[in-house]
Amino acid sequence: MKKLTVLKSFMIAMVAVLGFSLMSCNDERYEPVAVTLNDVNGNYKARLITSQGGKFNEKIIDFVAKDTIITFKDFPVREIVKTIVTDPVKADSALAHIGKIEYKLDYKSKLNTDQNVVELTFEPKMLAFQIPVNGTTKNAVVKFAAKQKGFFVGYDWSIRFGLEAEKITVDGVDLTPYQIIKYEIPISVKN
Repeated sequence: MKKLTVLKSFMIAMVAVLGFSLMSCNDERYEPVAVTLNDVNGNYKARLITSQGGKFNEKIIDFVAKDTIITFKDFPVREIVKTIVTDPVKADSALAHIGKIEYKLDYKSKLNTDQNVVELTFEPKMLAFQIPVNGTTKNAVVKFAAKQKGFFVGYDWSIRFGLEAEKITVDGVDLTPYQIIKYEIPISVKN
């Protein structure tokens, strides 16, 4: 009986010590570091979610933000090529021969001190590249749109944004029927 009383007393003491130790954490408050427009500049590793219709694809990509331009050294064109070249074997062959496609995305930035973010308003350019299929070359032109603003978030120093490939033209002819391809970057990490 004595052992049980000692054990209970010990447990009560442990709970009290733990409770007091956690109370000291209550006074610590998060003080955000104020962001500036130049904080957006840097190298990023991002999670990209590409969707078309009911199909989703996810991968990790890299990009660089500098002086109002986001540069993708290897822009993901898989969904675009598979939309143009419907035969999966020929599409995979074309993707292997295309190599890396560079895409530059212009933006204007505006500081929002209330939310500690930099708002990014995008001005997408056309993306033009060639697709080799059956010994010939198809000239593809993709028209992008940015329906929403992007954000550089001061809390975690990340960029979040999205694009849509709203129209594809192949050899001067609009691709029809066509389902919009969405590119979403919900989170990125500054290197």
